[in-house]
Amino acid sequence: MSNRSVIKTDRAPAAIGPYSQAIKAGSTVYLSGQIPLDPATMELVGGGMDAQVRRVFDNLSAVCDAAGGALHDIVKLNIFLTDLSYFNLVNEIMKEYFQEPYPARAAIGVAALPKGAEVEMDAVMDIA
Repeated sequence: MSNRSVIKTDRAPAAIGPYSQAIKAGSTVYLSGQIPLDPATMELVGGGMDAQVRRVFDNLSAVCDAAGGALHDIVKLNIFLTDLSYFNLVNEIMKEYFQEPYPARAAIGVAALPKGAEVEMDAVMDIA
């Protein structure tokens, strides 16, 4: 018998490939990458990088909530940016969504992301 369950919510974008929004295994939740898609339209949000980063955090928050947790339960966050000059902007916005102790984190520069997004984030959450 598996202790894994699929997490799904319509408050975050539907998966755009063969994956789940998140998988819960025991008290650990593995959140798939979120890009700045509006869950209602499945289109990238406008408004520049500020709006894109906020949409990604909102999408992650919705998946956390569906799994029975919240952003503050994230223990590891990975941030993928097509332009690392946005690193400081991401840090400033992240302070609005998270409080100390902050999760462990990586910020990685990448050549491209799905649908032409400029930012993507995935996470690991512990809801013990």
